[in-house]
Amino acid sequence: MIKVGELAPDFKLKDQYGNDVTLSEFKGKKVLLSWHPLAWTSVCTDQMRALDRNYDKFAEKNTVVLGLSVDPQPSKLVWAKALSLGKLQILSDFNPLGKVSDAYGIFSSEHGASKRVNVLIDEEGRVKWAKKYEIPELPDLDEVFEQI
Repeated sequence: MIKVGELAPDFKLKDQYGNDVTLSEFKGKKVLLSWHPLAWTSVCTDQMRALDRNYDKFAEKNTVVLGLSVDPQPSKLVWAKALSLGKLQILSDFNPLGKVSDAYGIFSSEHGASKRVNVLIDEEGRVKWAKKYEIPELPDLDEVFEQI
């Protein structure tokens, strides 16, 4: 898994609406990359809803939050609508499968998906904090806010 202090690999992925999103466009802001293994599962649903509910709180702390998984973009769009996500961008690391997850050292070839991981990137593009969670574990946003 990527280590604290390392330069976070840049990427270009599609969000749920098909828009290109790059890490480098957020230079000067902190970025929380919040990976979930697969859409349409209960913990992943709770994880993305919690991020969306706290979107403004992250913004107040100069932090952009992005949800990521290997699900294809059309699935992400339907899922975002089903979850009533209002502000959160959820990115598709589908084609090629898990390329960005692999660059961050969190792709599980055994499961064909990313692990559940939060990576906080500072304003200069370096990893400030990273934590891997067990698949059934919902990440604690309080600990994320403590790191910001």
